[in-house]
Amino acid sequence: MKNIITLVLLLGCTIHVQAQLIARFTVKAGAYPAANLPLSCAFDTLIMDWEEVELVEVKGKERLITPFQIEPGKIWFILMSNTKPGETRVFELQERKYPVKVIIDLVWALDTAGVLTISEMGKARLQYHTVGIDTIYHRSGFIHPLWAPNSQVLTNIQPRDHLHHYGIWNPFTHALFREKEVDFWNMQKKEGRVDFVSFVSKSMGKVYGGFKALQQHMAGDVKALDELLDVKVYYSGADSARYIWDYTSTLNCAGLDEIIMQQYRYGGGFGLRATADWKADNTTLLTDAGKTRNNSDSTRARWVKITGHTAKGRSGMLILCAPDNFDAPQPLRVWDEKAEHGELMLNYSPTKMKEWRMHYGREYSQRYRVVVFDNDLSVAESEAAWQAFAHPPKVTCVLLHGKQ
Repeated sequence: MKNIITLVLLLGCTIHVQAQLIARFTVKAGAYPAANLPLSCAFDTLIMDWEEVELVEVKGKERLITPFQIEPGKIWFILMSNTKPGETRVFELQERKYPVKVIIDLVWALDTAGVLTISEMGKARLQYHTVGIDTIYHRSGFIHPLWAPNSQVLTNIQPRDHLHHYGIWNPFTHALFREKEVDFWNMQKKEGRVDFVSFVSKSMGKVYGGFKALQQHMAGDVKALDELLDVKVYYSGADSARYIWDYTSTLNCAGLDEIIMQQYRYGGGFGLRATADWKADNTTLLTDAGKTRNNSDSTRARWVKITGHTAKGRSGMLILCAPDNFDAPQPLRVWDEKAEHGELMLNYSPTKMKEWRMHYGREYSQRYRVVVFDNDLSVAESEAAWQAFAHPPKVTCVLLHGKQ
């Protein structure tokens, strides 16, 4: 615990000693403000052992230590605190003046008993299931629980009214494969299902923790689709009331046969069955177009915000749909306040208004970002979050020195 506290204090301190500069990153914000925004930049130079370098933000004469993380061909960092529209911020990667004896990851991914838990500084954020939990409604590869910052569980699985609902999940409903209709959503029909296969990677670090998982969409005993699910939960810094995570699904045909996701009122994309504590009388839903629970179904939305009350207080989530998703801004399937005792199911459904043909040898990606919060977000904050996701600040990199 002492090491963790020391690290957190260092993240906000300044340093004044000279060190060998390796690269400079200039961030130019767009027309909207941003707060605690994760950013990445292509970074292919072979300079690392990354434990021997540090990232600092240059603010006048001050040099502020900034969390960063390396993945193959890319560097990640958090644009901490608030960034004004049009503001320019400068970061430099430099050799450490003194070696680091202890490396502390801020966001963890721990795998135990068929469940991968992503946590930040010891606080659980979400769990991903790798083992099916029912004999008839058998599927794995879903997220539950998703926790609010106040530790309230925001998702629900296998409620009595819909045993095939699994927290956060994304199966398609009406698919045409080898001239037969396959339903991956309604597993009780025993036509299709989605299975976890293996982890491609698990990540922990100072910017994000997460995983890449291979999932397969089975049509009976035949593999129809391969899916790579990439989930990242980002470090929230000093903001204890909200955090960000990304959900990216990439599909491709498992064999030479194409698959047609037929037009239907729900399925695919991003599905959510919310906590049973959220009912019609204590929950609100709002889209960027000003639609609510009672009139948002079958409308398109760049973002949708859900806020509800529980015993632990007010909390919610803002779901952002990427502009390059299929048929974006994607249409919504939303239960109105009179449906299912007032409980909430929401689905960003790519094929609600038109079919989607998938061919062998192509990749089909869908990206969503979720801001999980306590209390509430304003419309302005919600729009700024979507703009930062859809049109992030521009990052340019200049190499200053190559470490051999």
